[in-house]
Amino acid sequence: MKFRRKQRENVDINLVSLIDVVFVLLLFFVVTTTFTRETQLRVDLPEAASGAPAEDQSKQLDIAISADGTFSVNNQVLPKSDLATVMAALQKESNGDTNRPLAISADGKTQHQSVITAMDAAGKLGFSHLRMTTVEAAPAP
Repeated sequence: MKFRRKQRENVDINLVSLIDVVFVLLLFFVVTTTFTRETQLRVDLPEAASGAPAEDQSKQLDIAISADGTFSVNNQVLPKSDLATVMAALQKESNGDTNRPLAISADGKTQHQSVITAMDAAGKLGFSHLRMTTVEAAPAP
């Protein structure tokens, strides 16, 4: 006896609906994701024990901060110690050239907020070459 075999049907999975779902999920994640662009100042912190002098100091801008929080830009004392005054003085002294190096010299007893104000003013104006000046450490006895 010879049995007749049934022909098998080709089984295919329809991927069109799966691709549609994947694209909808991709679109959902792209729309709901928040992209943050973090801006940071490039800070060149010299080593206190083996620091090197800054090159080409004629083009360098200097911000000096005294122990009581008084600011001076290129040896000109500012009337106020707020962010707007520091930004205006930096803009005036730099003539809009934000590629010039900027050095912040703060007294050892200066409040941290004063240094942050100077760094914030430099960051908002677009200065990217920032230096923190220090003195050479005395060798240990």
